[in-house]
Amino acid sequence: MPDGDERFTALADQAELLANRDVSSVELVERAIAAAEDVQPVLNPFRVLRADAAIEEARAADKRLAEGERLPLLGVPIAIKDDSDIAGETTPFGCAGDFEPKADDGEAVRRLRAAGAIVIGKTNSPEFGQWPWTESSAFGATRNPWNTGYSPGGSSGGSAVAVATGVVAAAVGSDGAGSVRIPASWTNLVGIKPQRGRISTWPDPEAFNGITVYGPLARTVGDAALLLDVLTGNHRLDLHKPPAPAEPFAASATRSPRRLRIALSTRIPFSLVRTSLDGEVSAAVESVAQDLAGLGHDVEEEDPAYGLIGLSFVPRSTAGVADWCNRVPDEDLLDPRTRANGRLGRILSGPPLRLARRLEPFFAARVGRIFERFDVILAPTTAKPPIPIGAFEGLGGWATDQLMAGACPYAWPWNVLGWPGVSVPAGFTRKGLPVGAQLIGPACSESLLISLAAQLEPVRGWAGRHPEWRK
Repeated sequence: MPDGDERFTALADQAELLANRDVSSVELVERAIAAAEDVQPVLNPFRVLRADAAIEEARAADKRLAEGERLPLLGVPIAIKDDSDIAGETTPFGCAGDFEPKADDGEAVRRLRAAGAIVIGKTNSPEFGQWPWTESSAFGATRNPWNTGYSPGGSSGGSAVAVATGVVAAAVGSDGAGSVRIPASWTNLVGIKPQRGRISTWPDPEAFNGITVYGPLARTVGDAALLLDVLTGNHRLDLHKPPAPAEPFAASATRSPRRLRIALSTRIPFSLVRTSLDGEVSAAVESVAQDLAGLGHDVEEEDPAYGLIGLSFVPRSTAGVADWCNRVPDEDLLDPRTRANGRLGRILSGPPLRLARRLEPFFAARVGRIFERFDVILAPTTAKPPIPIGAFEGLGGWATDQLMAGACPYAWPWNVLGWPGVSVPAGFTRKGLPVGAQLIGPACSESLLISLAAQLEPVRGWAGRHPEWRK
C-alpha cells in the first residue's frame, strides 16, 4: 500500500489498487475489521460490526474483480451511521430496546452496494442524532482520537472516528443541525452537507421534516466528493429532487474555481442562548480566510441576515423527534430529554409545523440576499473547540440546550434552508484539539464548494495529519 501507513490509503487509491489487483477486497476488509476491533474498546465508534457478512461480500467482490467487472468502489470497505437501514441489521439510532432487523436496504445503502462498496459496520450516534456529541446510555460514549477525554462531536461522531483513525477511508453520516460538519470539524476531517434531496433518505421521503440529509465524511476533499457521487440520486418517492450536477463531484475536486467573492461571517445566528465565539476558533477561521485571499479570492467581512430563522427550525426538529419516538419498541427507555423533545414535537406538529414549512421561502429570500454580492460564505463550523466527554450527563433539558447551542450555533440555519456546506479543517487549539471552518453556498452549489475546498487542501495540509490516540 502507498505512502507508508496502509490505514490511511485514500478511498480512490483503494479502488484503484483493487482494480489493478494489487490488493484483494478480502485483505482490505479484514484490515478494516481488525482496525475497528482495535479502536473499539477505547474510542467506541461502532454500534455493530458486520465482520462475517462483510468478509463474505469481499470474497464475492474479489471474484467480480477477477472477472473484469469495474465499479467506483467495488470491494472497498465503508462505514455507515446507525440511522441508515441495511438489510439484516437493526436501526436503533442510538436508542435502547429490542429492535427488529430491517428487511431492506435504505436507498443510500442500496446505492453504496450498487457501486460495489462493502459496509463493514454501523457507527454510533446519540439518540435520534439530537446532540452535537456521540454519547448514549444504550451504547456509551464515542471518544475523540485526538484526545480521548473529549467528544468527537455528533451526531455522526462514530463515522468521524472510524475515518479519522483509518478504519475506513470514508463513511456516511447525517446532518440535521451540523451533524456531519461538527464531527468533521472536531476530528480534522472534511464533511459535506449536500443540498437537500441530493442523497435519498428513503424509506423516509424526507428526514426530520426536511432538515436532515445524509453526507460523506473523509480525510480528503476528493474522497468525500467520490463518496458523494456514489450516494447521489433519488428514490421515485422522494419529496426533494434537486437537478443533477453538471459534472461528477469528484471532477469538481480536481479543478480550481474562478476568483470568488467570499464573505467572512462570524456573527452567531439568533438563539435564546447566550454564546460567543472562542478566540482560538476565531483565529483558526481567520487563518483560513487569509489563505483564501492568498489564493486570489476576494474576502470581506459580511454576515447573512438570519433574522428569526430559529422559529422555523424548532417545530421541524422536535416533530421529527416525535416521529422517531413512535418507532422505538419502548419509549420509556429513552433519555428523559428525548421524551420531553418528543412531547414538544407532538404539540408543534400541527399548525406550528405547517407554518414553519411555509416560512422557508421567506427565510431563503432574506438569508439568500448575501449571495447577490458573494459567491461563498466562510464561517466557523462551531463556536467552541471539542467539549469534554460527559459534559451533558445529568443536565436537564434547558441546560442541555444551552450547552449545545453555546458550542454549535453556526450550522443549523443551513439545514432549515436545505443549502449545501462543506466543513474543512481549520487547525488545532493549544491543547491539540481540531477545529473547523465551513464553506456555505446557495442552493445546489456543492460543485463550487468542493472545488474551493480542494483548492485549500494542499495549502492547509490537513490530509497528512493523523491522530496518535494511543499516546
